[in-house]
Amino acid sequence: MILFPAIDLKDGQCVRLYQGDMDKATVFNDSPANQAAQFEANGFEWLHLVDLDGAFAGKPVNGAAVEAILAATDLPTQLGGGIRDLATIEMWLNKGIKRVILGTIAVNDPQIVRDACKAFPGQVAVGIDARDGLVAVEGWAEVSSLTAIDLAREFADAGVAAIIYTDIERDGAMKGVNVDSTATLAKATSIPVIASGGVASIEDLKALKAQDVIFEGVISGRAIYDGRLDPTEALKVLR
Repeated sequence: MILFPAIDLKDGQCVRLYQGDMDKATVFNDSPANQAAQFEANGFEWLHLVDLDGAFAGKPVNGAAVEAILAATDLPTQLGGGIRDLATIEMWLNKGIKRVILGTIAVNDPQIVRDACKAFPGQVAVGIDARDGLVAVEGWAEVSSLTAIDLAREFADAGVAAIIYTDIERDGAMKGVNVDSTATLAKATSIPVIASGGVASIEDLKALKAQDVIFEGVISGRAIYDGRLDPTEALKVLR
């Protein structure tokens, strides 16, 4: 399993939100590039970036911060937030992003996901963010009538590289990963699943590894920033 440290970008800074609420942001580093370099020094092998402002605007907003991160580290990086068309996908991949994450557009225009997977094989992931099992879009501001499992099955034959599943109620809340719902989703699809939202301690990582399904990885933000999750110990557990 890969442990993805999260860098969430708001107003050019590295922040963490509570349950996706932009008004409940904690700034952890005013230099996302320095944070990325620190994560590389810690031994992480991937980075997970989210342009929070972009998710609400429907277009890239924190592009300068993303480019600074790409210049500061050699780690493969996945990016979500405000990526709604093929031109934006191609732009980010050309700049050095390894994998783009499509969320809102996967619900509103699933054909774009299919077209992107054909154009950029292995470089397109789908972000499924759920509140009470229903998929949320537009920076989690709106909840659809679509279930997480239904959306995952929509792309069963599309060539999606990974599904990043986030339980919004757990995100930034330090309540622990929703292991059961994440495992249920992983069993319902052949697409590799990455768990996200709520990692509070090393026990969450152990709980994910103990499931009878293999996850591609897990994303952690606040637990790493506030020291509850030691990078060396965490990476050892997952390897």
